[in-house]
Amino acid sequence: MNIYKTISVICMLFFALSHPAGAADETELSPGLVNPGHEEKPAWFKVSFMDVYEDIAVAADNNKRLMLYFYQDGCPYCKKLLEDNFGQRDIADKTQKYFDVVAINIWGNNEVIVGDDDFTEAEFAAALKVQYTPTLVFFNEDRQVVYRANGYYPPEKFHTVLDYVGQQMEKEINYQDYLAKVNPQPASGKLYTDVINIKDPKNLQQALSADKPLLVMFEQKQCAACDELHSDMLSRPEGKEQLARFNVALFDMWSNEKITTPDGSQMKVRDWVKTLDVKYAPSMVFFNAAGVEVFRSDAYLKAFHTHSVMDYVASGAYKEQPNFQRYIDSRADALREQGIEVDLMK
Repeated sequence: MNIYKTISVICMLFFALSHPAGAADETELSPGLVNPGHEEKPAWFKVSFMDVYEDIAVAADNNKRLMLYFYQDGCPYCKKLLEDNFGQRDIADKTQKYFDVVAINIWGNNEVIVGDDDFTEAEFAAALKVQYTPTLVFFNEDRQVVYRANGYYPPEKFHTVLDYVGQQMEKEINYQDYLAKVNPQPASGKLYTDVINIKDPKNLQQALSADKPLLVMFEQKQCAACDELHSDMLSRPEGKEQLARFNVALFDMWSNEKITTPDGSQMKVRDWVKTLDVKYAPSMVFFNAAGVEVFRSDAYLKAFHTHSVMDYVASGAYKEQPNFQRYIDSRADALREQGIEVDLMK
């Protein structure tokens, strides 16, 4: 999943698409009412006319950068971002120091202006292929995307992104190399290699199969989120069932070990990580039988969303439903109809 380097490229992509399947009908509400699950944004978020180029320029004039916050009402991870991250004084202060923040509803009908082109919020989100909420897209002064966070980052990792983008460190160092220099959070200090089920983890091309997609997990030894993924999400019965549907490889994302990638290239793991633009540990990257990446999870997710990501790929649902948010809603409804409780944050 490549990040589009300029807004103009994103706009051209949009017009190459038919009307996006992910654009939902917006429910009309009476004046004064809000959608269920609506969360108030911080008062310091920018009141914008939704002209992206203008917002980038205004931010630059104030020695800041633009952060677009893609959200939806009822999103528990958006709630965590607003409460657990922006609710911390140091994070709120740092964000305001470095960024103007503009909120965009991925199902919204408000107009978004990009140069000479107009979109609804939903169309703009679809053009950027926003699959997770929250998604944060950071722009530099030249209208280029310098970082994209697809999903929720816990506070300690969020701090790292704010510092990296806010201090314009991308001009000096790659994010992966910068991250390697940051002191890690307390963690177990081990890799969970027991999930590997392929004969030769160093040759991923041989692990490609028409029967099972390939799941490559990128982790690191000092990673509390990796510990939680394996001790909780993947250790549950459903997690084990989902893992069994894949050929699984796992790598230390900083490793100098040389491997054969799904497309047959030979390179060090850490170089492949840069090529794939993997920025988060743990990340789960999924490949089809042709060795082409079809989906990835690269942010903090609890059990239901983790299992849903895996089912989305293993079932082949991604081929018919390109919008992961719609798939999540349908899966949750189907489970509830079976009498299965769905708690998004357990």
